[in-house]
Amino acid sequence: MDYVKIIDVYPNENALANILEQNLGNGGAPFNVLKAIYKMGFSIPMEGVGVVGDDEMGREILQECNQMGIKSAQLKALPGERTSFTDVMTVCNTGKRTFFHYRGANSLLEVKDFCFDKSSAKLFHLGYLLLLDRLDEVDEDGLSGAAKVLKEAKDAGFTTSADVVSEQSIRYKEVIPPSLPFIDILFINEMEAARLTEVETCDGDGNVLISKGFDAAEQILQLGVQRWVVIHFPQGALASSKGGEKLFQPGVCVPQSDIKGTVGAGDAFAAGVFAGFHEEWAMQKGMRLGVCAAATSLLDNTASGSIRPWEQCLVYGETLGFNRDTTLY
Repeated sequence: MDYVKIIDVYPNENALANILEQNLGNGGAPFNVLKAIYKMGFSIPMEGVGVVGDDEMGREILQECNQMGIKSAQLKALPGERTSFTDVMTVCNTGKRTFFHYRGANSLLEVKDFCFDKSSAKLFHLGYLLLLDRLDEVDEDGLSGAAKVLKEAKDAGFTTSADVVSEQSIRYKEVIPPSLPFIDILFINEMEAARLTEVETCDGDGNVLISKGFDAAEQILQLGVQRWVVIHFPQGALASSKGGEKLFQPGVCVPQSDIKGTVGAGDAFAAGVFAGFHEEWAMQKGMRLGVCAAATSLLDNTASGSIRPWEQCLVYGETLGFNRDTTLY
């Protein structure tokens, strides 16, 4: 779960900021993606796999999944553990967020907690690489726990995907590569892509350079991703396929005054891509829904509070228009 705190300013160390508002909402890639698909109104059967604490927050997650019709047979409550949560510090006038994460029960998630022959799903999404301690451990055989889980999913016939957390560390090249050969679709942002590949994806002002983004995506494909590398960023998203297809989808021009928070926007984008993939849309159409879903998610300070039915997401994006800033190229 996320505790979203709206603050007046992000302070320097030893300084003070005022909390103006606080809300509790869903958090983390799996929960955010499932809820976004639900709120977009797709009749896609969904299941959750993971661990929560045997506490009030864990019970809240299980109850919410039940209310949305998300199967939770593989969501386990661990006695004596606390449910993972994140304090999300969102600056009121920019919507920019900073995360303080309590790893909790998620740090104990391991390979044996996944049972793919009991699932009727066809897509498997793992989130996040670099945030699940036991799955991030690389064994003597060179495979991480996450790699083994993703391999099991592929062997069971699933289309696999994964997302990466924005961590300030040097672990990217150690933890992520073992999983890549077992991932069909990798979601990653511009900063994470740069840390994984050492390709400078942004200029000196922090603007994403599309050509460099494609260079980074190509390197990640060469590291083993099977079908698509999708890089998302505030101005839009790009995707490169193993077959050489390159796509760019500009983001929606949401007025700054309408943005209440950016937490969960990347997961809303991924949910749009997943829904399109499930419905056998072309990748470009799924990416368009993704940026439109992400745009609606900005209208609330929680991850999913303002996401609309998918047709309304598209109308919202088309009404506001899409980013045409030529500096991105």
